[in-house]
Amino acid sequence: MRLVLVGPPGAGKGTQAAFIAEHVTVPKISTGDIFRANVTQATPLGLQARAYMDRGDLVPDDVTIEMVRNRLREPDALDGFLLDGFPRTVPQAEVLDDLLRETADTGLDVVLELVVENDEVVRRLSGRRTCRECNHIWHVDFDPPQVPDVCDLDGGQLFQREDDKAETVANRLEVYAESTAPLVAYYAGRGLLVGIDATGPVDDVTQRAIDALRHFRAGEQRTAAGPFEAGTRHQAAVDARDTAHR
Repeated sequence: MRLVLVGPPGAGKGTQAAFIAEHVTVPKISTGDIFRANVTQATPLGLQARAYMDRGDLVPDDVTIEMVRNRLREPDALDGFLLDGFPRTVPQAEVLDDLLRETADTGLDVVLELVVENDEVVRRLSGRRTCRECNHIWHVDFDPPQVPDVCDLDGGQLFQREDDKAETVANRLEVYAESTAPLVAYYAGRGLLVGIDATGPVDDVTQRAIDALRHFRAGEQRTAAGPFEAGTRHQAAVDARDTAHR
C-alpha cells in the first residue's frame, strides 16, 4: 500500500505515521528522516542540503525531490510506503506521481488527512514546556511535571519555545492552510483523500485511520473530502467523529 499522510502541525502526524505504517507493514518515510540520513552520511545531496541549511535558506525542491526519489528506489519501499512531509504542494504531488510511475509503474493508493480544529492545535502546542537541561518535553495539561516549570527528571528549568507560543502556532496554521489547500483539493478531486478526525486519545485516532483504510481497500469509501478551509472539518472527519462517539 502506498500512502501519504497530511495534517497541520500538532495533529500528531509523527506518532500516527509510525502506528499506521506498522499496521499496513510498510516503511514510514519522513522528509526529516531523509534529510538527517543524507546530511549525516555526507551524501552529495546531503552536502548540498547542508549548505543551504547552514545559510538559513530553504532547501530547493530539486534537492528534496531527488532525496525522495532515491529513498523510494530502496528495496523496502518498492512494494509500499507511508510518506510523511512530502508532498507539500501540488507541483510536488505531480512529481511524486511521476516518481511512482518510474519506480513502480503505479500510483498512490490513498491520502490520509489528520483533521484537527485550530483551537485544539493551539492548545496542544502552546501547552508544551521544554527542559533546558535534558530537552524533555512536558505539557501543562496532558503531562504536567510535579512542580510547575521544573523538570521531574533532572530539576532543570522548563521554558516555552518560540515555536510553541500561541501567536506563533496561529501563524503556522495560517501558512499551513494556505499552502496545503490546493494539495488537499488536488487529492480530493482524484478521489484519494480520506479525512480522519485526529482529536481524542492516540489509540482512538489510530483505530479511525485503520478503519478508514479498511473501508477504502474494500471499496467502501464513504465520501471524498472537499477542498480544505482553514478552521473547519471535512465532512468525512465529522462522520468519523460522530460514529466513534456513538
